[in-house]
Amino acid sequence: MITINVCIGSACHLKGSYDVIKKMQQIIKDRNMEDKVTVKAAFCLGECTNAVSVKVDDDPIRSVNEGTVEDFFNRYIVER
Repeated sequence: MITINVCIGSACHLKGSYDVIKKMQQIIKDRNMEDKVTVKAAFCLGECTNAVSVKVDDDPIRSVNEGTVEDFFNRYIVER
């Protein structure tokens, strides 16, 4: 199971973390990957200036926004 942690701290919240979470959940559902990928909310991943901060398992933290969710998912989840 791949775990995606999306920061919902103040900076990330203001930059649209909930929209990122919703879009990731929709991608997972559309691709029938519910048994392979889970999305969790996380408080402060320590990269506030790069909000929205996202971490996949133990990989480095990445900056994602609603417009880049699909590319992020393809690159860091599908191509694993």
